[in-house]
Amino acid sequence: MRVHYIQHVAFEGLGAIQPYLQAQGHDLSVTRLYAGEHLPSVDTFDWLIAMGGPMGIYDYDEYSWLQTEKVFIKQAIDAGKTVLGVCLGAQLIADVMGGSGDKRAVYASKRKEIGWFDIQCSPELQETVLDGVFPQTFEAFHWHGDTFDVPAGVKALGASEACANQGFIYDNRVLGLQFHLETTPESAAALIENCGDELDASLSKQNSYVQLAKEMLADQQRFSRLNQSMVKVLKALGA
Repeated sequence: MRVHYIQHVAFEGLGAIQPYLQAQGHDLSVTRLYAGEHLPSVDTFDWLIAMGGPMGIYDYDEYSWLQTEKVFIKQAIDAGKTVLGVCLGAQLIADVMGGSGDKRAVYASKRKEIGWFDIQCSPELQETVLDGVFPQTFEAFHWHGDTFDVPAGVKALGASEACANQGFIYDNRVLGLQFHLETTPESAAALIENCGDELDASLSKQNSYVQLAKEMLADQQRFSRLNQSMVKVLKALGA
């Protein structure tokens, strides 16, 4: 299987997704948009994965490639590809599937959600290939300040206390995850190093859904459980 992924910043790669796909013998290719690389033809891959990043999906003036990426993601969905979006990637999918006119599908959340928080599964998951992949309540790693409306015609994944829409799945092949299952201790440390200003600013406002860096990194077993869930998701999608 040919898997292409889009990377928006140097410090947010595939994480735990990469060793699993490589162990299965899948061919991996990448477009590093932050480095000015160009997107390929949709005929050259079977899967598309859009990773996270600190930018907003409407920051066209600073990141002109965002508009090109949205067209590309829409083409991949329309071509019947399996498409996985993580955090920013999920927001991009939500926009191309649900945005219309002046109404934006993605917008600032009422509160930032950074750290380890529980998600309650939606009963709609029982109608999808993700049925049984997650327990009713599971812990995930989060790092986001925006949220999205679930596009029409798709199944909602679940909600947390801080964020009502944590993901969605369409046609058992297009999956958006607002949260992170791919995060490793190394990639979490990289997020903290590069985006730690978000912690300081949010903690100064006593945001109960933003954790301290040392709290996020304290328990290594959390990452192991997290990555096991990521593998289950990939298997459910057919990887």
